[in-house]
Amino acid sequence: MLAILTSAALQGINAEAVHVEVNTGEAGTPGLLMVGLPDASVKEAKDRVWSAIQNSGFKTPWSRTTVNLAPGELRKEGSGFDLPVALGLLVASGQLESPLLEEALIAGELSLSGATRPVRGALAMARLARQLGKRRVLLPPSSALEAALVENLEAVAVSSLDHAFRLLRGEIPPHVITPAEALAALARHPATEVADFSEVKGQRVVRRAAEVAVAGNHNLLLIGPPGSGKSMIAKRLPGIMPVPNRDEALEILGIQSVAGVPGGLGGFGRRPVRSPHHTVSDVALLGGGAIPSPGEVSLAHHGVLFLDELPEFKRSALEVLRQPLEDAVVTISRSSGKLTLPCSFLLVAAMNPCPCGHLGDRTRECRCSPTQIQRYRSRISGPLLDRIDLHVEAPALSVTELRAAADGESSAALRARTEAARARQHARFRGSPCTSNARMSPTQIRTHCRLPDPLAHLLESAMNQLQLSARAHDRILKVARTIADLDGAETIAEPHLLEAIHYRNLDRRLIG
Repeated sequence: MLAILTSAALQGINAEAVHVEVNTGEAGTPGLLMVGLPDASVKEAKDRVWSAIQNSGFKTPWSRTTVNLAPGELRKEGSGFDLPVALGLLVASGQLESPLLEEALIAGELSLSGATRPVRGALAMARLARQLGKRRVLLPPSSALEAALVENLEAVAVSSLDHAFRLLRGEIPPHVITPAEALAALARHPATEVADFSEVKGQRVVRRAAEVAVAGNHNLLLIGPPGSGKSMIAKRLPGIMPVPNRDEALEILGIQSVAGVPGGLGGFGRRPVRSPHHTVSDVALLGGGAIPSPGEVSLAHHGVLFLDELPEFKRSALEVLRQPLEDAVVTISRSSGKLTLPCSFLLVAAMNPCPCGHLGDRTRECRCSPTQIQRYRSRISGPLLDRIDLHVEAPALSVTELRAAADGESSAALRARTEAARARQHARFRGSPCTSNARMSPTQIRTHCRLPDPLAHLLESAMNQLQLSARAHDRILKVARTIADLDGAETIAEPHLLEAIHYRNLDRRLIG
């Protein structure tokens, strides 16, 4: 007897439909054969499914059984096919008959006892089910919470194989999780506390640069000796970023769910912060693999990617950041095809001024030779520096200065200004894909960053003196536009332009 159920396989951050075809009663040695390009974790499903069926009180087929995961050319991985395969076996062996199977997409891992376990990519699967015209998805409880956030679809939580069996036979009513119930469950997750900017002593210029960076979504590079507060400030940036809207929150959750990031729903409604170690590989940073999955740049989508000790990263890893920084997407090419992943993030990088870290320190002497300093700084290429809008020095503070410094502004005060600046940008770019000043196209720059002749001559003089590139010219204008937005100004004034130029005066000193 043949049974066909609908499930899904993950491809990047999206899900592709997979038809689970189960045929039993075949001639030959009794056993379960799985075909359809499964990986090792899918092949192991037959052992989990066999035990789950027996421990749930059902009968296993006493004949040769073939399970085909179609289409055959699509590689499948993960344990999410356990539940549809088990239900397919029950249908094919005549133990289950239900018209509800045709209108449902099913996924879930099974334990040996028959209990369900969460699967990755539940949000993507729910979106696929809606595209396929399905009425509901059957998923483990925590995965169903994610799926419930997709509108016009019933997210049904099933806690075990027996639970799914009785539900499909109509013996018990389905537990449909509503969007309100899902959001209420999310609210019960304790929010991760983000340290406050008021704890940062001194460093007025660096604090101001951080505010400008967040207000316009501009990339930021902090240069200073150890202990100057670079990492302290970077870790507080999420506290002054605007709260993501619903669409952004769903995009963040979808990527985290596909990647199996711990926390999942506990991070819903908060911007991600990724801080990979400097030993990270190119694939881990950019994404990829036999079945391409999101890397750190995509996991930081709509959030912050913090790279501490920037020159310690491999040169190849830093160079792969150039396309994501420019296009806000990353394209992964494999022999099987291309995959494009979103990665609109705020890059925050920190580095020492020299290998020992004490160049320019008023209290400790630098032991590095000019050659060592040049070699250290040359690990960061000019094209990468061009894509970082703000370059800021974070000088070391003495104990006396730290004790005398008053508390700075709170994160709440800074966030109020950045949200107001972002609101001006959203109104300015309404109707276009652009959402922040950092993402302005050349046409938008000419429209919204016009300079009167005196300021245009001032910028030209600065470009010549600092020997900046054409890309740096556009980025100065974008930063000046953001500074004007923070001031509530309609046009760019001289103080706005001078401050923006100031954030680029380390360009040639870093690579010269």
